[in-house]
Amino acid sequence: MKVLVCISHVPDTTSKINFTADNSAFDKNGVQYVINPYDEFGLTRAVWLKEKQGASITVLNVGNKETEPTLRKALAIGADTAIRVEAEPTDAYFVAQQIAAVAKEGGYDMIIAGRESIDYNGGQVPGMVAALLGWPFVNACAGMEANGDTYDFVREIDGGKEKLSASAPFVVAGQKGLVEEKDLRIPNMRGIMQARTKPLEVKAPVEAANKTQTGAFSKPAPKSAVKMVDAENMAELVRMLHEEAKVI
Repeated sequence: MKVLVCISHVPDTTSKINFTADNSAFDKNGVQYVINPYDEFGLTRAVWLKEKQGASITVLNVGNKETEPTLRKALAIGADTAIRVEAEPTDAYFVAQQIAAVAKEGGYDMIIAGRESIDYNGGQVPGMVAALLGWPFVNACAGMEANGDTYDFVREIDGGKEKLSASAPFVVAGQKGLVEEKDLRIPNMRGIMQARTKPLEVKAPVEAANKTQTGAFSKPAPKSAVKMVDAENMAELVRMLHEEAKVI
């Protein structure tokens, strides 16, 4: 069984977000990067498949050389090999085409990705990959178990959960529940040392065009200062909720 796990290289959640002077791009200066948290759930699930069913795991990122430390961390967690497509991930459709091309060439049985990356929160790539490959797609997957030659899935829907099954090959966009946070794997010293010698292949991108283009970025309006109202002044509180907050 060959598993391809998509790894996004995203800013740490504690990073201070800034844009370039003309607001046309994210300013990467001084930003620490990590594995996209939703992808960590998928990677850990793949490691379980490796341990229980002898799967081999390849992690894949579409990005420049600066993403290699993130791929090395994924190798330290338990992946066997890594692939980096040498291209700036400028558009979801562009990224999806790169992933689909790697999948076609590699003969994988399943692709596991996070349901979205925590930087741009597009949530488009996994579904696009499935469409390009013509494979079944399970989005927002919160449970996955092998059942003979098929796999049973649980995914969250509005007001409940849905149970699905599919045979390989398929694409899964995972989230918390695919594994629990307490079960996420942390690289140990042995894994870090082994990761240094594991294969990391760099591929040229396939020809693909963007479908979208970013116009500009902007930050949300800063929060206004806290206003204190005397506990006995109910009239003023009502006036503020009605005229300023406009919630009543």
